Amino acid sequence: MKKDDFSAIIDFAVDREKEAVEFYQDLQTKTRFAEMKETLKDLEMMERGHINTLETIRTQGLEKVEVKEIHDLKISDYMVDIEPSPDMDYENILIVAMKREQKSKELYEDLAKRFAGEEIEKVLLKIAAEETEHKLRFEKIYDQHVLREN
Repeated sequence: MKKDDFSAIIDFAVDREKEAVEFYQDLQTKTRFAEMKETLKDLEMMERGHINTLETIRTQGLEKVEVKEIHDLKISDYMVDIEPSPDMDYENILIVAMKREQKSKELYEDLAKRFAGEEIEKVLLKIAAEETEHKLRFEKIYDQHVLREN
């Protein structure tokens, strides 16, 4: 892979992670639920961690990258997208967050396929797995606080 291509992929991924940070910051201002604000803050910090990881890869290159296998409950796979709004209830906040993480996961998996066999593939798959982990976190909360209460 050319250095310019590698750098462009890192730039793209960093921009996506910055968008995610802003998204979670915005959701924190929209929710009335203290537990959800805390969860959203944690996710914001995880996305910031992705930015740091990507910047480290840019400057120091790739080291051994391990991709974790994450179980996917697939709860959000069958839900309709919801636009964030100031009057969202807890259930809708969870749906918005799950769908966003699902789309991020799919994006990184698609990018990894495009670079199959190249050094960047594992980095993209690692980020996809982390996005799946975020999605799973929301799905578990949804399962415990929405599905079981209904």
